[in-house]
Amino acid sequence: MVHKARVVVVGGGAAGLMAAGQAAMAGAPVLLLERMPRLATKLRITGKGRCNLTNTADRDEFLAHFAFPEVEDHSHLFLRNAFARFFVPDLVAFFAALGVPTVVERGGRVFPESNDAHQVAEALSRFAEEQGVSVRLHSRVVQLEIKDSGQLRAVVLGDGQRIPARAAIITTGGASYPGTGSSGDGYKLARQAGHSIVPVRPALVPLVIAGPEPRRMMGLSLRNVEVGLLLDGVEFAREFGEMLFTHYGVSGPIILTLSGPSVQRLGQGRLEMSINLKPALTPEKLDARLLRDLDEFGRKNYRNLLKGLLPQKMIDVVVDRSGISPDKPGHQVTAPERERLRTLLQDFRLEVVGHRPLEEAIVTAGGVDTQEVDPRTMASRLTEGLYFAGEVLNVQADTGGYNLQAAFSTGYVAGRAVAEAWSSL
Repeated sequence: MVHKARVVVVGGGAAGLMAAGQAAMAGAPVLLLERMPRLATKLRITGKGRCNLTNTADRDEFLAHFAFPEVEDHSHLFLRNAFARFFVPDLVAFFAALGVPTVVERGGRVFPESNDAHQVAEALSRFAEEQGVSVRLHSRVVQLEIKDSGQLRAVVLGDGQRIPARAAIITTGGASYPGTGSSGDGYKLARQAGHSIVPVRPALVPLVIAGPEPRRMMGLSLRNVEVGLLLDGVEFAREFGEMLFTHYGVSGPIILTLSGPSVQRLGQGRLEMSINLKPALTPEKLDARLLRDLDEFGRKNYRNLLKGLLPQKMIDVVVDRSGISPDKPGHQVTAPERERLRTLLQDFRLEVVGHRPLEEAIVTAGGVDTQEVDPRTMASRLTEGLYFAGEVLNVQADTGGYNLQAAFSTGYVAGRAVAEAWSSL
């Protein structure tokens, strides 16, 4: 089957739909190929189905969420141009024009007013098709056909069908949530074009904790706690917010944020997590409170006293850790015992021994080396007519809407650049 479309977008997620729509809007004939039975499968489940589109942070703060100097990640530098072209106000206005008004929540997180990721996915799909994008589902690209001169000629589908293409934008996503179509296809295609792939690893992923204690506290959500990460006793990261205990370890917003630096350091020494359950109190003020409680409620046993300090699911764990008899009257708790309790409340240690599989990560770290991609156009520096956008690139941030904005921004730039190149042919 011969297709008139000569600009091919490979992958119909956030970046792909934006790229395809922008390219078509600017006059290029576009064919969008998606391997799944519907468009934007992963987008429909982001933000627990609510779709955290972006964040109201200013550009410098926004870019800082992509900066991981300890792992030689230069995402924040690569994205400067894309964010200068298409940033938060542009995205909010874009969706408003599509009938998707947005609201701002805690931490500057921007969500659709409907709290419905499906609305976002449908609006994006409609936008692309209204611009004249041809869409083919169940179409997996397995090969790029490249001339000896280094120019793209065609893409080849899994069934052997060859589709001529003067340009292609690879927007296949990462390798997390393979059930949504993000299974690493883009990395294979990029390698065929000679691109280097920064080793892929999970980012924004739950962590595995040693021992049975997490299972004992399974389902417990801690809010307004401070969590530090330590390698051989030296702290290297800290976050404040909410976390959750699971049967395998820990998850929740701040754990996902801390997972990137954690994954990087696994195997380099003893990796520990320190939870401060009372971050608003200095050690002196917390000790004074413990003294007051032990004096005022001294007839209560130790276990009952902890009900005023800890959530129910943590009490038995702290009792066991402290080594204090649960039946001991409060007024008999000694100064050394009180100090052990205070330490547990502000430095509750857990050993991090692993992470959940890449398939469960919200975002994939690693990907196409951005040094081989022009940040002004998202064009390959190695193959003429080849472009990249979205999570297939080695760009990643923590939680808060930053990663989706990067997908939309890079998709916008790639789509516009392809159309401009097409018009000059």
